[in-house]
Amino acid sequence: MSGNGPNHSARRPTLRRRLQRSAVRQRDLVSRSRRAARWLRPGLVVKRWVLTSGLGLVMALLGAAVWADLKPIYWILESIDWLLGMITQVMPRGITGPLVLVIGAGLVLWGQSRSFSSIQQALAPEKDTLLVDALLAQGRLNRGPSIVAIGGGTGLSTLLSGLKRYSSNLTAIVTVADDGGSSGVLRRELGVQPPGDIRNCLAALAREEPLLTRLFQYRFKAGSGLEGHSFGNLFLSALTAITGNLESAITASSRVLAVQGQVVPATTADVRLWAELENGSRIEGESAIGKATSPIVRLGCIPERPPALPRAIEAIANADLIILGPGSLYTSLLPNLLVPELVTAISRSKAPRLYICNLMTQPGETDGLDVSGHLRAIEAQLATLGVQQRLFTAVLAQEPMGASDSPLLERYRQTGAEPVSCDARELNRQGYEVMQAPLQGARPTATLRHDPRSLAIAVLRFYKKTLRAQ
Repeated sequence: MSGNGPNHSARRPTLRRRLQRSAVRQRDLVSRSRRAARWLRPGLVVKRWVLTSGLGLVMALLGAAVWADLKPIYWILESIDWLLGMITQVMPRGITGPLVLVIGAGLVLWGQSRSFSSIQQALAPEKDTLLVDALLAQGRLNRGPSIVAIGGGTGLSTLLSGLKRYSSNLTAIVTVADDGGSSGVLRRELGVQPPGDIRNCLAALAREEPLLTRLFQYRFKAGSGLEGHSFGNLFLSALTAITGNLESAITASSRVLAVQGQVVPATTADVRLWAELENGSRIEGESAIGKATSPIVRLGCIPERPPALPRAIEAIANADLIILGPGSLYTSLLPNLLVPELVTAISRSKAPRLYICNLMTQPGETDGLDVSGHLRAIEAQLATLGVQQRLFTAVLAQEPMGASDSPLLERYRQTGAEPVSCDARELNRQGYEVMQAPLQGARPTATLRHDPRSLAIAVLRFYKKTLRAQ
């Protein structure tokens, strides 16, 4: 007995293991029950069509029965009456009814769950997200506000990558004045509009596999003629040549990347920027303006009044919220306001309009400008088009940053950059609505830039506040 005891003990599950298995089964049952209950939530746009299909099936059967002189209905009713009579003879009605009801409901839920699981396996076998969760999330995104974001550079793509968590009704209106780097080379050698800022926005709004997005953003580090170019820039340039224009190329790229929303160039014209400086000189080209040695007093472009795309005008007309920024003031934001039709559409819109200011000044472009200085530059630019009213009466700025907030401030100061200060009281006195928030985010970063999630939360907080005030 003593020799067989340990083997017998090893074969028999211990009480603890039994309890653990029981607890696992209970948790699994609770999880499945909650998963099944999520199908009952409103907004999935599934239950209504399941019920519609069921109603259609019942009507089709009824039509067939009428066509057959109602005999099938009599047979079915007689069969049901006989079956119910047999069941109630075995078990009381108070037990039979609830039991059959529970079994029927269970079969319906089980059948629907298995059906949707099969659909998910067919459509997205490698994704862990449950279909019901994906439908609920997409429903929330579809109900999100219609937001138009105007700008360019990394600032606009940062904003879009945060907003796409909360709405799928996004439109990015992007400047096409870039003439430096890979975009500048492609613009000069192929005669295409600069694709760089558009590429960044497409990648920011992409819902496709991360590997495909990384491919779109990949920049060649070697190769004669390839070094410095990004794959996305080459892709967009090739599609522009194939389709005949950049707008069609963007539409095709959006389908490839499953873009959430739309990206629209500010104009179809081949725009070249120029700027007049305080010292009286004039410089041309977006890359040269970013390195100006004297304060900029006026910005313009060639051709003088570039046309806007109808899609951009339509998006602004239907917007619930219009945003300008963040981004380089003279090379990413104001070039969009050189398109008169865009300015007219914004002025006619009844949607709240928000300007998002940068965290830091940019040497050669916004030296010494505070938030008020940025706003004065925007108003001065609009005045050159004959627009006297303020297009953006609300501003979102970073809450005050001290030296203890970021060790990077000193390094930025060495390059000539300073935090953009915001005198909220003075701006309120001038008629602006000012909102300040921690836009940099809580996590330490290598650069002082907007955090996508923090920025999106602040924008939506402003939007909800505006709705409550209406």
